[in-house]
Amino acid sequence: MEKDKGARMDMLHGSIWDKLVLFSLPLAATGILQQLFNAADVAVVGQFVGNAAQAAVGSNGAIINLLVNLFIGVSLGSNVVISQFIGSGDVEGIRKAVHTSIVFSVLGGAALAVLGQFIATPVISAMGVPDDVYDMAVLYLRIYMAGMPVILLYNFESAIYRSKGDTKTPLLILLLSGVVNVALNILFVAGLHMTVDGVAIATVVSNLVSSAVLLWLLTRERGPLRVERSALKMDMKTLRRMMRVGIPAGVQGMVFSLANICIQSAINSLDTVVMAASSAASYLETFTYSVLNAFGQACTTFVGQNCGAGNLQRCHRGLWVTFASGYSVFAVTAVALFFLAEPLLRVFNPDPAVIEIGLVRVRYLIVAHIFSLAVEVLSGYLRGFGMSLVPAVCALVFICGIRIVWVYGFFPQNPTFAFLMMSYPVSLAVTAAIIAGVCAVMRRRIDRRVLASAAQ
Repeated sequence: MEKDKGARMDMLHGSIWDKLVLFSLPLAATGILQQLFNAADVAVVGQFVGNAAQAAVGSNGAIINLLVNLFIGVSLGSNVVISQFIGSGDVEGIRKAVHTSIVFSVLGGAALAVLGQFIATPVISAMGVPDDVYDMAVLYLRIYMAGMPVILLYNFESAIYRSKGDTKTPLLILLLSGVVNVALNILFVAGLHMTVDGVAIATVVSNLVSSAVLLWLLTRERGPLRVERSALKMDMKTLRRMMRVGIPAGVQGMVFSLANICIQSAINSLDTVVMAASSAASYLETFTYSVLNAFGQACTTFVGQNCGAGNLQRCHRGLWVTFASGYSVFAVTAVALFFLAEPLLRVFNPDPAVIEIGLVRVRYLIVAHIFSLAVEVLSGYLRGFGMSLVPAVCALVFICGIRIVWVYGFFPQNPTFAFLMMSYPVSLAVTAAIIAGVCAVMRRRIDRRVLASAAQ
């Protein structure tokens, strides 16, 4: 295979733990920085506009994630397929997958941008957003959705880099676009006295910068990962292979978001202070989630490459090493967040009532993420083999099912914020146990599938 520009991480040979950590930490940092820059939206409107604007931005989080996660899941399909082609040394397969990913992300983003303009008003209405927040929430959603082509393009480009073990390049580009985001937030809101429209426009522009720079770098890659204008077309066979992995992964992400929309609707039934507190705390909890999600994606890439190469035992060892390294890093992050939560919440909103309620959410979600790490790593392990449907079904039945029953069955009997937050650790603990059991039962089937593929 032609050499890529820059070193490609060799996940097929040598020790495992150092590769997984070196892959995961930049990816976790990328997720944390994304949330920091997104949190800048909430912090700026909270400081310069008020609780209503902050609640308007926060109330959009669940629905935006619901719509985006389907396409993010397909980007995971891209990651798996390219990783398997890299493991098997299929140069032409890599080229087709890279160009299919780029074209699909732009077309899918454009379709989502158009859809967003039509669904913004009915979706915000269905979520029960209060009248003092309603108009700003609709405005923010419409502007954000208009930027879907560049937002999705960045995620697919990042998936291409992850497939060869490079998580540093997307991180460096994110740093650049994040500075642009923060600067524009301050300019539009503090300087030009805009409200949620200012932070939404800043988010779209910063994503335009990151996606454009990554695309420029991909056109200058050496080897099969290089993007060439003449080759920009979708290969339908490759796209179907991506969809087999990506759509279930996207559905799994959408299930999380759908369940969170139900919870957000319950939060909206309380009051604006609770909405603002939950919005601010949700950005903090994503710091720990970024760590566990990074190790889940590391497991996917590692297993994908080794599955393509037929290294079956190395795939299985990678799962346990991912667990050990993931929980070690997560423990440090969770402890830091536990002690820093109060001063960090004060950055978003100095209101003591907001801080007190926000601390409740942070502490419940730290516990929930203990189980969420197991869900992410086990799901990533199965996706690496191309088996994406199983974790998606488990997430649909248990995470979404339990949270819906909790919100509509139990919450009306005990309508407190703390009781609502208990649904997170309960649903994730059950799901982690179920997926672990499924992995144990399917071990022989996985072995037969990899060995049969390697023999062809």
